[in-house]
This record gives sequence, structure tokens and C-alpha cells, in this order.
Amino acid sequence: MQVKIDAVLCSGHGRCAVLAPTVYKLDDNGYNADRGKTLEVPAGQEAAARKGAKLCPERAITLIEG
Repeated sequence: MQVKIDAVLCSGHGRCAVLAPTVYKLDDNGYNADRGKTLEVPAGQEAAARKGAKLCPERAITLIEG
């Protein structure tokens, strides 16, 4: 599984990192540190990645299953 973080939609709420700190990291300004990137989700962290994406109020995280 991969996650894609939209650089424009991410507005720094940080909910993704609160729910899944092993998947999502924040920069010093509270935005997702990987904005504009597609990341591999670590093995066993798929459920956490889904939760973090689901609770993003801006829908800035896209899950890529496969």
C-alpha cells in the first residue's frame, strides 16, 4: 500500500500524524512533511494509514492499494 500526500490540500491539521505517527510525519510548521510525495506504508501499518487518511479534514491523503 502507498499513500500520496497532496501538497496543495494539506493545511496542517496534523490529525494524520496523531493517529498514525509511524506513517505520517509533520514538519516544523505542522504540515505533513511528505507533502507532494507518494510513500510506501510500512508493513503492518496499513490500518493506521487508512485511519489517518480518513480523518484528514481536507482529504489530502490518497490511499493507493496494491
